[in-house]
Amino acid sequence: MQTPRKSGVRAFQAGKLAVAAALLAGCTTVQTPTKGDPFEGLNRTMFTVNDKLDQYALKPVAKGYVFITPQPVRDSVTNFFSNIGDVYIAANNLLQLKITDGVEDIMRIVINTVFGVGGLFDVATLAKLPKHENDLGLTLGHYGVPAGPYLVLPLFGPSTVRDAVGSIGNYYVNPLSYIDPPGLSWALYSLNVINTRANLLSASDVLEGAALDKYSFVRNAYLQRRQYLLSDGKQSQALPNYGDEAPLPKYEDVEGSAPASGTAAATPPQAASAAAAPAAASGSSETPPLDLNGGPETTQIPAGQLVPPSRFNFPSFKLH
Repeated sequence: MQTPRKSGVRAFQAGKLAVAAALLAGCTTVQTPTKGDPFEGLNRTMFTVNDKLDQYALKPVAKGYVFITPQPVRDSVTNFFSNIGDVYIAANNLLQLKITDGVEDIMRIVINTVFGVGGLFDVATLAKLPKHENDLGLTLGHYGVPAGPYLVLPLFGPSTVRDAVGSIGNYYVNPLSYIDPPGLSWALYSLNVINTRANLLSASDVLEGAALDKYSFVRNAYLQRRQYLLSDGKQSQALPNYGDEAPLPKYEDVEGSAPASGTAAATPPQAASAAAAPAAASGSSETPPLDLNGGPETTQIPAGQLVPPSRFNFPSFKLH
């Protein structure tokens, strides 16, 4: 007869084997990983694990936090952590020799700390001081360090090899890391996570209904956002190519015939508009690609990954 202790050990070992089998299964799911994502099998497995943790743990906690916490209090919590985040944003702007942005960040910290009651109120934005976004991963990219393969980190979500290394440096620059006792530091980190997740509840609900393949959507959105920040909003560098995941929509004449000679042809935008209206009336299933940033030069996500709504801005998941 087995003792309870031996039974518990056997159950624990069986659980470890089940987790290992699941990870191996995830690694072998994708036989031909797409270009720029060589670890797609493992990434998809980790993405599923993170998604389930969010679904059954973090999201319910965030909803409870929203239920019991008034909006003005949540706004003050957001401003507090945003003010702390300006510390390492300023440090990285100065490391990139963006002196003007770095000085503005320092001014934001001083104004919000002194006049905003420790950062609870965003007085600097009212004073027309812009809020920047920067981190050590972008600093490494600024000096030519390649991004490396795409990674999905446990609990932290989408990243790259370069950004994963940069996140370690961001931890040591963040003032929260030096608060004593350590329990208070981790409590503040946890509050930051919950508050950030609460601010993204509506965005995640839209994502649930819009993306046919959430993994591909989040991957493309994250990499486009990082490239946008690295190029200072100019999108001057080419984004990674993930292959022909879906064909782009074709805009053709309604009758499929060329315009008669002597008739002036419409300009490309006019032709697209003229073709899109009959297509919508006939119930065509083709959906235009999603433009994440709304700019004319922004790379678009293939239409096959999305269903209406066809436009919305997907925010980046970043903890200050």
